[in-house]
Amino acid sequence: MSEHAHPPIGEAEGKAEAVETMFDAVAPRYDLLNRVLSAGIDRYWRSRAVRALRDEQPRRVLDVATGTADLALKVQRTLHPRKTIGIDLSARMLDRGREKIEQAGLASRIVLQKADAADLPFGNGSFDAAFVAFGVRNFEDLDAGLGDIRRVLGPGGALVVLEFSTPRTTPIKQLYAWYSRHILPRVGGLLSPDQGAYEYLPSSVAAFPDGVDFLRRMDGAGFVDLTWTPLTFGIASLYTGRVPRSPTTPA
Repeated sequence: MSEHAHPPIGEAEGKAEAVETMFDAVAPRYDLLNRVLSAGIDRYWRSRAVRALRDEQPRRVLDVATGTADLALKVQRTLHPRKTIGIDLSARMLDRGREKIEQAGLASRIVLQKADAADLPFGNGSFDAAFVAFGVRNFEDLDAGLGDIRRVLGPGGALVVLEFSTPRTTPIKQLYAWYSRHILPRVGGLLSPDQGAYEYLPSSVAAFPDGVDFLRRMDGAGFVDLTWTPLTFGIASLYTGRVPRSPTTPA
């Protein structure tokens, strides 16, 4: 990956540290890389994720693996919660996110802090909704991360997950595999000091339990009302779930 030695990213042990190092390296050009490598479609995907809760009015929103705060900004501008808190492992990504939040004049509404999804520094039921955009596959322990997100959501709280997935239909499946293997790492290497980050992307997508398998993991973490919506021929997927309401919680 970069010049700095860190453990193989595919191994669970040490994955958090490896992900942190990798994203610190790509932080200065992360937004540019996203726009170029996705042809701008990543913005549409984030809009779809936020619109999943457009009929709700969450007052307290958590953005897990916020990166440079693209989703947190979209949440604040679209849903207008009282407060959005974004967490991430990469300090450099968070620094870039804070710059964007300041430029948008939203520093009083969006707060970013360094934290791990599996050990969130918030009390039980602290949030009405949580989002994870293109970060859940980087969790060191997927089940622990989902479990702690559920813990910090109140009764009826919604979780919206946006993540890459593997297309299943011909010829999209073959075209995506070719693009991931040959084009993505080369373009990423030209624009980023850490080409390994964009070699990691297709391998992490291939290893991620997407589709029905991910719904099973959400179910195992205690979420209900589960949905899965493939986006753009299945290149990305949108998942939603909800914390069960207690008998005394009004619908």
